[in-house]
Amino acid sequence: VEMLGTIRNFTKEDEAMFISRIKAIATKTAEAYGATAEVKIPYSNHYPVTFNDVKLTEKMLPSLRASTGAENLLLRPPVTGAEDFSFFQEKVPGLFVFLGGMPKGGDAVKAPSHHTPDFFIDESGFALGVKTLCNLTLDYMAMKK
Repeated sequence: VEMLGTIRNFTKEDEAMFISRIKAIATKTAEAYGATAEVKIPYSNHYPVTFNDVKLTEKMLPSLRASTGAENLLLRPPVTGAEDFSFFQEKVPGLFVFLGGMPKGGDAVKAPSHHTPDFFIDESGFALGVKTLCNLTLDYMAMKK
């Protein structure tokens, strides 16, 4: 049997525990049926946790609020998406944000999700994204003076 999947977690400790448990469950289940199991978890497609630096986030919240309007800034719990940006965050503190792009009046429940052929984005939201990134950059640079 060949099984494929992803391991999603919020800490390196959780990741190590998941890998250990997957290996133990697979090998012990196989042993229970008189078989063997080999568990290979390739790191070639491994992504570290994408997790915002708390201190940096606190420093940059005023800039985000000024860019978007406080009523439009939504602080959400962490998500387990795999993101290239996480490799940078392993080296320096980082801030990963989502930019909404659903057309005005759209229904978030019925809207097609990302990575589907029906996905549609309202490109007028790009201006807010550029404004926000510029403000974040300028405000961060001003803090470093």
